[in-house]
Amino acid sequence: MRTIPLSPHPATPCPAVHQLSVDYGWQAPGHLLLRYRLRGALAQLRLPPPGPAPTRRDELWRSTCFEAFLRRDGNPGYWEVNFTPRGDWAIYRFDAYRQGMHAPQTVAAPAIACTGDAGTHELTACLDLSGWDRETGGWQLAVAAALGTPSGEISYWAAHHPPGTPDFHAAAAFRLTLPPIPRPTPSSGETP
Repeated sequence: MRTIPLSPHPATPCPAVHQLSVDYGWQAPGHLLLRYRLRGALAQLRLPPPGPAPTRRDELWRSTCFEAFLRRDGNPGYWEVNFTPRGDWAIYRFDAYRQGMHAPQTVAAPAIACTGDAGTHELTACLDLSGWDRETGGWQLAVAAALGTPSGEISYWAAHHPPGTPDFHAAAAFRLTLPPIPRPTPSSGETP
């Protein structure tokens, strides 16, 4: 696992947050694990408890939402994934920068778990990337978060903020690379 710190966009500071980071890496072949670790005065943020029936929902970014963006090396198309503390999620596919958005119905729902206390919140999500696309090449990753407050303000956090207004979709945000997907080792007697 690798760890990357997230920072607030200069236009949307949030003093309630002392630290936000993301651990990322392959949990198993084709399964990407993302762990968002948030520390601070969490009572000043909108962090709903896990819900009884998490589901796929649109516009999760309008409140507290942890996000990941993935694309294949050199490909203009990319994926956006959203997770909430409640356990709701969304997955979108874009053909190019903010173009051709659709919500594929054939991808598996992410496995999401949340833990924490008064000063920490941890959201862990596992994505099964098998079947996401048939493109080749390595994966590039951008990680981010939209943190809502009870008054309705949103603070935008990312590993890298391109110049201008907050924009998690910008090509310049895809600065992280994932190591090659681990391949299962053949069992005794099998040929690779």
